[in-house]
Amino acid sequence: MTPTLVRHHTYTEASASADSGSRARDWAEIQERMLAPLYEAVYRRLEVGAATRMLSLGCGSGLALLIAAGRGAHVTGVDADAERLALARVRLLPDTDGTPGSPAAGTRLLDSVPATPDGREPYDLITAFTPIGCSADDAEELVDALGSAVPLASRGSTVVLTGWGPPERCATAAVLRVAARLAEGTRSPGSGGWLGAQRDDLEDVALRAGLKPDGSGRVACPFGYADPDSAVRGLLSTRLFDAAVRATDRPQVEKEVAEALHPHRRRDGTIWMPNVFRYLVCTT
Repeated sequence: MTPTLVRHHTYTEASASADSGSRARDWAEIQERMLAPLYEAVYRRLEVGAATRMLSLGCGSGLALLIAAGRGAHVTGVDADAERLALARVRLLPDTDGTPGSPAAGTRLLDSVPATPDGREPYDLITAFTPIGCSADDAEELVDALGSAVPLASRGSTVVLTGWGPPERCATAAVLRVAARLAEGTRSPGSGGWLGAQRDDLEDVALRAGLKPDGSGRVACPFGYADPDSAVRGLLSTRLFDAAVRATDRPQVEKEVAEALHPHRRRDGTIWMPNVFRYLVCTT
């Protein structure tokens, strides 16, 4: 699946520079779809369907849940970002009239890992589709989340971890390094910023979470944007530039990201950056 190139209104600093709701919409409307090939590849490999009870960690605005629900899966999504979660509710929860047969019927959307599975049956699939390999603490946060989530799954269930591929296979890496450069000297635990994926990032998380690796794969996920403005907005919606914004200011970050995008601009004005993402299939 190739990401759709979509055009959006020009970003205005006055209206949305500090508006997390606007950033959540940028994520939902521009950026989230870039990872759709990853979601679909994992679901095909695992034959996700009506018998699947899935818990999605970091579900964002719900695209991965929507695709799984469309295959018949029973899904629960968790995300601490209230604005992204609100958009997921619009996408996934049935209308107030309770129309039966909704592809997302039975969906739960929560701001933290639930204390118990939905219904009487444990989950048999846990996904973590927010790719690690970018910031100083993303692996640590994932290990913590898995510590709460794995006890909700039955023994022998599947857990899928995802990460950025090697920097040399990810054209976006050069753009994301802008975040590290601008935030240099200010980074501390929890500050974010691009670090670059390491070969055994996912295996290390699996080991620390008590999971058994059981295969892996790589998926091409090109980042395609209708214009540089959409690209800047989409990339900044990932949260990977937050430390850079705090260290400088948003206009400065936008300017330098736009400059870093120049090599990826095509003759028609669109932006195209080939990337590879990796996933690791584990069992509990």
